[in-house]
Amino acid sequence: MKQKVGVIDYGVSGNMLSITRAIENAGALSRIISRPEDLLAIDKLVIPGVGSYVDGMEKLHESSLVEPLIEFCYSKNKPILGICLGMQILSKVGFEYGETKGLALIDAEVKKVTCKGVVPHMGFNTINPIKNSYLLKGISADDLFYFMHSYELCNYTDVLTLTNYADHTFVSAVEKDNVIGVQFHPENSRAAGLTVFRNFINI
Repeated sequence: MKQKVGVIDYGVSGNMLSITRAIENAGALSRIISRPEDLLAIDKLVIPGVGSYVDGMEKLHESSLVEPLIEFCYSKNKPILGICLGMQILSKVGFEYGETKGLALIDAEVKKVTCKGVVPHMGFNTINPIKNSYLLKGISADDLFYFMHSYELCNYTDVLTLTNYADHTFVSAVEKDNVIGVQFHPENSRAAGLTVFRNFINI
């Protein structure tokens, strides 16, 4: 029986179609989640997002999804994958256009990328694993992943991968129990991204 993977639709998911297609290509059924009750019928959850931290959290509150998402994580203990902005709002607080409280599923904060290079960081880059994870099964050091972000998640305890850009090293993936976040866009990362989705589905 195929896994049912929910994809949160909260008004800042510009990559929604690409993600649902990638999930289905990876072998699962995708379900759009826009109401709390939609969470009852899924096995895993993806939180996508393109935009600002404050807009993302506002939309989640407007959709009454904040508390149900936290319950889905802790009470149901089901896997969650945050992508780009979806990874960032897993943190406790973000500092984009002021200070905004996040979902606090990861002990982290989100700050603007400060480096010698052009910001936003856009394009393909590699990831450097810090620990073993089922999410990285079949991923090699040469695999490239697509990034597009001006802010980064700062965390020291749950780092899964690091990435270097313009002599600046940032957290490109985190993992804490059933909560995973990736700063890159697997849906735009060709075969390597499909492998990441397949690994998430097969947890």
